[in-house]
Order: sequence, then C-alpha cells, then structure tokens
Amino acid sequence: MTQMNAPMLQFKNSALFGIHPQSFVCFHAQSRSITKKPLVVEARRRANTRTESAKIRNRRMLKKYNGTATHPRLSVFCSDKQLYAMLVDDKNRRCLFYASTLQKSFQHDPSCSTLEAAQRVGEALVKACDDLNIKEISSYDRNGLHRRVERLKAFEIAISSYGLLPG
Repeated sequence: MTQMNAPMLQFKNSALFGIHPQSFVCFHAQSRSITKKPLVVEARRRANTRTESAKIRNRRMLKKYNGTATHPRLSVFCSDKQLYAMLVDDKNRRCLFYASTLQKSFQHDPSCSTLEAAQRVGEALVKACDDLNIKEISSYDRNGLHRRVERLKAFEIAISSYGLLPG
C-alpha cells in the first residue's frame, strides 16, 4: 500500500472549539465542615394489587370489629370449589366453630354437591350457635370476596333464616 503525503492539521490554540485551557473551578468550599451525603434513590411503590388491597382492607376491618364469646366474628372463605366458615372469638383468640364443605359429615351423608354441602355448613353453624348460646354475630367477614358465588349464597340463606347476618 502506498502512503499518502497529506498534510495533517494541528491546532495549537483550542479556542477555536470554545474550550479554554485555563482551569475552571465550579465549587469553592467556604468552610471545611461541609460533609458529603450519599445520594439515595428510592424506587416508587407499585399500586396495590387486588389481593393486597383485600388483605389491607381485612386488616383494617379487624381493627374495627372484634369478636367476643357472646358476639363472635363470622369469617367465611370461599375458594374455587369449597367453602370454609368459622366463628372467631378475637378477645380470647379462639375459634368457637369451624366447618367446611370438605368435611365428610357434610359431603358424604348422603352424597351431595358442594352447593348442598355449603347449605349444610350453614345449618351446622346455626346449630352450633344454639349450643353456644349465640344470638348475633359482631361482623361478617368474607375475606375480601367481592362477588357472591352460589355456594356463598346457599350458606347465607341457611344462616339468614336464623337471623345471624348483621343488617
């Protein structure tokens, strides 16, 4: 390869590009007591998802409504296929009654669907309230369930005939 003898450009003064060779000081410290603080960047919290909102709402409700032995809290959880119900005495931290549609006494005596088993759970709750001498409940906790599914409706019909649901 052949070399080209082209003259190279050399600049002795950098003022052509607006850069001055003089030193530039941007900060003069007046006193030596200035301390440097580290830069802390905090990430923003995401908005609560629907399940987190239900949990937060449930915690807030538990602060307001506490069950006692004579006026317990009725806590109901409805999964995709089953229903679970319990009467809770929050003052003494005791479960007064527990039933679910998975229990053999509700499912296999005689064999039935989960809808009928949910109705039997409601009837068993009413019977347990009679035995425990409970006339009303302090609050009805559906554990963040917004919509009423068929199992929950059957359960509520069974206990509303006794007058347990709060107004």
